[in-house]
Amino acid sequence: MDQSIWELMSHGGGAMWVVVAFSVIALAVAIERAIAQFKFVTRARALGDTVRRCLNRGALEEGRSACERSPSPIADVFLVGYERLGRAKPEHVTTAVHRERLRVNQELRSRLWMLGTIGATAPFVGLFGTVVGIMSAMGHFKADEEVKFTMVSGPISQALIVTAAGILVAVEAVTLFNFFSQRANRIATEMKLLTDEFLELLGETPGDSQPARGKKIDSDDDKSDKSDKKSRAKGDGDGDREAA
Repeated sequence: MDQSIWELMSHGGGAMWVVVAFSVIALAVAIERAIAQFKFVTRARALGDTVRRCLNRGALEEGRSACERSPSPIADVFLVGYERLGRAKPEHVTTAVHRERLRVNQELRSRLWMLGTIGATAPFVGLFGTVVGIMSAMGHFKADEEVKFTMVSGPISQALIVTAAGILVAVEAVTLFNFFSQRANRIATEMKLLTDEFLELLGETPGDSQPARGKKIDSDDDKSDKSDKKSRAKGDGDGDREAA
């Protein structure tokens, strides 16, 4: 059994090894992406609900603590908003949050290019192995030797195994690439919705603007008090002049 496996792997001048390596890499990337995207939407929605309830009640620290404890990557997006709230302009807070969201989206699509590359190159590697196998098989025949069909069909069928393996690995890689790309698009849309809702609630949260407005009102009251004092003082002066 071991000998037949080694003979199979030796077909195509080593191209079969490349095809098998492509298959292992595709499976490894698929497992890694499955772990990274596992329950992403569920966890993101749960954290979004928690943060929304906290913002509606004005409990900023409670919502921030929930983000710090959450394993969901969208927690990093929310934490950027919490950290910049009150320290930067509202438009700068929005820009920073969306920038962090795009970074998380890029991480969700990382290593997917490997699946696309394998899907595009595996058939050509298999075809290369088949060509090399046929050339090697034909080179074993002598010029004056009578060649029968059975003598040619065996080496050609063995060489075609590499092409079949390359096509199979390409189908595997393309299928996985489309699946995880679709999931990444769905996650990106869900993150966009949750981020927009978070920014809307964060913008309605009382911040430094309310104390500023209170100070302005106080200053207006002080101005009115000063004007009243001036008018009373003026009135007293006029009364003194009339009495004189």
